[in-house]
Amino acid sequence: MEPMPHRPLQLRRTTRTRVLLGALTAGLLAAAGQTAAGQTLQAAPAPQAAPARQAEALDRGVVSVHTGSGNLVTWRWLGTDPDNVSFNLYRAGTKVNPSPLTRSTNYFHPGAPATADYTVRAVVDGAEQSDSVHAIQFRAGYKDVPVSPPAGGTTPDGVAYTYEANDASAGDLDGDGALDLVLKWQPTNAKDNSQSGYTGNTYIDGIRLDGTRLFRIDLGRNIRSGAHYTQFQVYDYDGDGRAEVAMKTADGTVDGTGRVIGSAGADHRNASGYILTGPEYLTMFDGRTGAAMGTVDHVPARGTVSSWGDGYGNRVDRFLAGTAYLDGARPSLIMARGYYTRTVVAAWDWRGGAFTRRWTFDTNSPTNAGRGYDGQGNHQLSVADVDADGRDEIVYGAMAVDDNGSGLWTTRNGHGDAMHVGDLDPSRPGLEEFKVSEDSSKPGSWMADARNGQILWSTPAGQDNGRGVSADIWAGSPGAESWSSAVSGVRGPQGSVVTSRKPSSSNFLSWWDGDTTRELLDGTRIDKYGTAADTRLLTGASVRSANGTKATPALSGDLFGDWREEVVWATTANTALRIYSTPHETGTRITTLLHDTMYRTALAWQTAYNQPPHPSFAIGAGMATPPRPVISTP
Repeated sequence: MEPMPHRPLQLRRTTRTRVLLGALTAGLLAAAGQTAAGQTLQAAPAPQAAPARQAEALDRGVVSVHTGSGNLVTWRWLGTDPDNVSFNLYRAGTKVNPSPLTRSTNYFHPGAPATADYTVRAVVDGAEQSDSVHAIQFRAGYKDVPVSPPAGGTTPDGVAYTYEANDASAGDLDGDGALDLVLKWQPTNAKDNSQSGYTGNTYIDGIRLDGTRLFRIDLGRNIRSGAHYTQFQVYDYDGDGRAEVAMKTADGTVDGTGRVIGSAGADHRNASGYILTGPEYLTMFDGRTGAAMGTVDHVPARGTVSSWGDGYGNRVDRFLAGTAYLDGARPSLIMARGYYTRTVVAAWDWRGGAFTRRWTFDTNSPTNAGRGYDGQGNHQLSVADVDADGRDEIVYGAMAVDDNGSGLWTTRNGHGDAMHVGDLDPSRPGLEEFKVSEDSSKPGSWMADARNGQILWSTPAGQDNGRGVSADIWAGSPGAESWSSAVSGVRGPQGSVVTSRKPSSSNFLSWWDGDTTRELLDGTRIDKYGTAADTRLLTGASVRSANGTKATPALSGDLFGDWREEVVWATTANTALRIYSTPHETGTRITTLLHDTMYRTALAWQTAYNQPPHPSFAIGAGMATPPRPVISTP
């Protein structure tokens, strides 16, 4: 795919054309009345100039993946690079490519050993720039990041436990331009909220790619361990070039410097292992040291436990977290509680070393009560500029919260276990949401206009539909294919069945091979979808997935190299995080997805009941020339 010519002003205008068409179409729908769910549509917002969004100042992210016949070297096309940039690849100071590389940001170097040392030099207006960082070597097709599990222990009722690596996130913790990893250690006796019993403590580590541990945070006995309790965020909230780490804390949390938050001796666990009393906090930690830089009361407080849907402690402790550009330019922290009944979403800014709360959305408030926003949450949220006003909204399952904290729309289709938000139908303007339903009285699956919640198509009600995926995995049908565990067939963007054979999995996704359709990531394998059978592309060696039947990796996304996605699994012995990067060449050039802020914030919210990230534009068969981001870096 040829790079776009260097015309940034025209590019920005062209990128917004699709946005303005979406607003016009939605305005015509609003004139027609109401959505299928019965809510009144809002008039389309007036077009606004989009400010540059704060993004990470990343290095070139060069990786060298060894295969039996040589090395595939890939690197980032940064959002700050000009459109017409080209590249030269060097091995130990000697140029490898005969002419500047313009069509992609990868190069296969045949016959080279796994130890070959590579750098990349950008060429701007004919002038070659300085060397990049040296390539990270994936000598066996993967790179191991050494980790050390915490010591195990015994609960008050005499049950022994050890530790397993669980969810991970990424961010530049020390400001050197390279991504570091933040890992959650979960005890082997971690519990779902519906399960009683004591758990061990949860630990959070900050780790460089060489295995250097920057910090370890012990969340303490008063934070229960499980998939729904600790949704940590890793992001540069104050724009100083270094990522912070934010999460819910409690009495007895110990920061990375050994300092205790709250009361060190407090134990708020009841006889069933639940923590239903005692203070709850929100803390921002320094990404370099794990030091607690600021702590405030968590919003919302738990209040009366039964007001969240049950009296024993299940639904009160369902937490979500995210990061959103609520002002269109700088990131804010999103902390949320509840989704089966009451839902509260709080937005925070971290500026000048202090928290400021922007707004709080509460389904129980007089403004929202009775409007159908309660009970609409998922096990995960998504962040996107759904109404094309330049500012992000929070898609919270079957409803959305506007950038100013007011309710934007609700479908009233209720809770579900999986959803996807992205440009799933490139033939229509704007973004779409695909979601499955847990409630057997609601549509089994549906797709909606993400701007206003208008249902575009749905499948019949009838049973709990526990898994669902939407992505362009097959070139035989334009746009995203959508399928789910309890509904037959694979559906195109308009809801019609385009092929009868469903993929072998309904969990995760990865752009892995050389084309632009996405692959299936499930457990410890990556497969290519086919209408007759799936083709195995990768089986991870001595690694394991996490989170039970969700079978998710620790982390997956465009972490290094070109726009394809890496996958991070913990080794079976929990002694390393094993990172795989693609060995396949591609002729497609796309700006690093880390500089598409919708994709980047999706990596940040992957620390819960994980769903794969989607960018703000469509990647797939026959895709349009991908847009360039409008960003600024510290």
